[in-house]
Amino acid sequence: MPNQAYSGAAPRRLHLVDASPYIFRAFFSLPSSLTDPEGRPINAVRGFVDMLARFIREERPEALLVAFDGSLTTSFRNDVYPEYKANRELPDEGLVAQLDRCQEVAAALGAFCCIDDRYEADDLVATAKARFAVDVEETVVVTADKDLAQLVDERSWFLDFARGTRLGPAEVVERFGVRPEQIRDLLGLAGDSVDNIPGVRGVGPKTAVALLEEFADLEELYGDLERVATLSIRGAKTLGKKLAEHKDAAFLSRDLATCAVDAPLDASLDDLAYRGADPGILGPLLDAFGLSGRLDAVPHRMTS
Repeated sequence: MPNQAYSGAAPRRLHLVDASPYIFRAFFSLPSSLTDPEGRPINAVRGFVDMLARFIREERPEALLVAFDGSLTTSFRNDVYPEYKANRELPDEGLVAQLDRCQEVAAALGAFCCIDDRYEADDLVATAKARFAVDVEETVVVTADKDLAQLVDERSWFLDFARGTRLGPAEVVERFGVRPEQIRDLLGLAGDSVDNIPGVRGVGPKTAVALLEEFADLEELYGDLERVATLSIRGAKTLGKKLAEHKDAAFLSRDLATCAVDAPLDASLDDLAYRGADPGILGPLLDAFGLSGRLDAVPHRMTS
């Protein structure tokens, strides 16, 4: 592929990558027998950088941000709900040891990388979208995390690059049964066992979707609970009582599932402009990790 230089023009499309799902997927799908020259596992790094390099080759981003989780088990959400993600086992030491390396290679590939100990990668992606989407024609949120479907709108897509799944507003409704702006209400009602978000006890995803077909959001639902008993929903006669008893849990759960848009992000849109990989950094880094020769087709930054 020929060298790719940054023209200085405002990018038309902004790609925001949530790194964690792809790092986890690589770690658990590739064998731990993949090691660097010093014998340390490199499976998560190899899988993640292969995915990111292929993404760069195929999507040819004009502006690119890759967000990482500073902590795999906690965030500011634990301040208001200590049990958030408390059901998760401590991350494997072999995975933790590779996280910094994933970030190093992503930066060497030319991506603007960001990480924060209190805000999750989801929040960094949402903050970047809130700040920069107005300046571009299209935003693409690259993730395997369904929660980020809440960021989809007429000018913003959800893309699970590894699976080739691309969702706009209509596809979000088809897949989840609710509009993008209702995803957080859906999680508020049904909860999310992966993140230990409680939701309303006794309300599952199907019931939550049925409620959100009738009510725009939690505010409208809780403003007219008496109508719930008249709906053609299984258990409708007792559903209103359940909802009333667990109202606080519903709103708390929605807050936990809502991506923050005020995460610390010290960047301008120009900082996110994709100028290509830095060969002077990337080559030695791949050599050190035992991955040399894998990413020859990645566009390189032009040097004078």
